[in-house]
Amino acid sequence: MGKEAVEIGANTFQFFTRNPRGSKAKAIDPEDVQAYLEYARQKDICQILAHAPYTLNACSKEPKTREFALRTMADDLERMEYIPGNCYNFHPGSHVGQGPKEGIRQIAGLLNEILSPGQRTTVLLETMAGKGTEVGRTFEELRDILEQVKLGDHMGVCLDTCHVYDAGYDIVQDLDGVLEQFDRIIGLERLKAIHLNDSKNPFASHKDRHEKLGQGFLGEEALVRVINHPQLKHLPFYLETPNELPGYQRELELLKARSEH
Repeated sequence: MGKEAVEIGANTFQFFTRNPRGSKAKAIDPEDVQAYLEYARQKDICQILAHAPYTLNACSKEPKTREFALRTMADDLERMEYIPGNCYNFHPGSHVGQGPKEGIRQIAGLLNEILSPGQRTTVLLETMAGKGTEVGRTFEELRDILEQVKLGDHMGVCLDTCHVYDAGYDIVQDLDGVLEQFDRIIGLERLKAIHLNDSKNPFASHKDRHEKLGQGFLGEEALVRVINHPQLKHLPFYLETPNELPGYQRELELLKARSEH
């Protein structure tokens, strides 16, 4: 993926640690790791972002499902140590009728089991759209998870522009106000990455359907304000729009043309 990123003009990328809807992961080849690290050094690839499979649910009401999430995420973090200094992002999960408070307790409990003092990977909670019984639809829910994690220095947040807009945070009309809320509730120092996506659905729809940049309800101008915001422009941005490589390249060219830095 590093070569594909460079080919379309990117200097970072997001990748799945394994099949996004499965559980098997390819065995680590140390020679592949060294080749990637050298390539990343040569091409100046910055912080990359690993994404946990969508199938994980750290706060399921089924113990075996929570156990599967724990085993998978623990394995992912071991594998991430081969490329230290990067981030690992996951969807907090759905409480499936147990209630947000119990979901938060279970998510934090899982993190307390898998995080280790010496790890060199930062684990990110992703902001969610609030579909169904998702946990992480509000900044307060993310804060409550973070506050219950013992090794908090290894934790952060990934803000998804589609998700927060769908969740009811109006980054189109009041980006400054949303960031002030985030800072007051969680702290902007916890924000480590941004998923830059447009939304197929209107504000506060709680739907979570991504759209190509400028073709959804956020619109190009709002997304340009995000990449140029003085409190955000230093962060790595990752596209999750419904595209193939040529489409991502066009979006990168658009963003570079509109970037003020």
